[in-house]
Amino acid sequence: MLPDPKVIKALQNGKTILYPSDTIWGIGCDATNGEACKRILEIKQRPANKSFILLADSFQMIEKYIPEFPSVCYDLIDLAEKPLTIIYPGAKGLAPGVLAEDGSVGIRLTKDPICLALIRSIRKPLVSTSANLSGQPSPTNFQSIAFQIKDQVDAIVEARLTEELATPSQIIKIGLDSSVKVIRS
Repeated sequence: MLPDPKVIKALQNGKTILYPSDTIWGIGCDATNGEACKRILEIKQRPANKSFILLADSFQMIEKYIPEFPSVCYDLIDLAEKPLTIIYPGAKGLAPGVLAEDGSVGIRLTKDPICLALIRSIRKPLVSTSANLSGQPSPTNFQSIAFQIKDQVDAIVEARLTEELATPSQIIKIGLDSSVKVIRS
């Protein structure tokens, strides 16, 4: 099922969306649009010093934003048994609000058809932050998302509204020396 054209238009126009991801319900926007990323912080009531996870549709997209792409990541992603977010060092070309203080960024290669359609509609990575107020539990179904969140996003993907989604992704951090550190398993 492809997202409604109004959701695609919202993304293309620098707006925020609420959508089911390959893990949990998320709030998203074009990861290169600084104003849209700031709006997500406002909606979530989240401090500006916290970075976002991004979704990409291909290794080529990740490599565009991670100039020193560690080759070990090809194997890590290919061998992952569940969704895997990798924190890469030295990101470029993304909105400042998506980066951690050290310039790193977490990116997950998604296979989810809805997420892929969203990403391909803007041809850029998609912000994928949990659809909750800062400090609250991550929503695994549409009904558990606060009305405050639903009312403040610009568009909602009307798919999987009754499904229970999986849990958050695994997170690992890669160093420039290809060292691997598990952040969340």
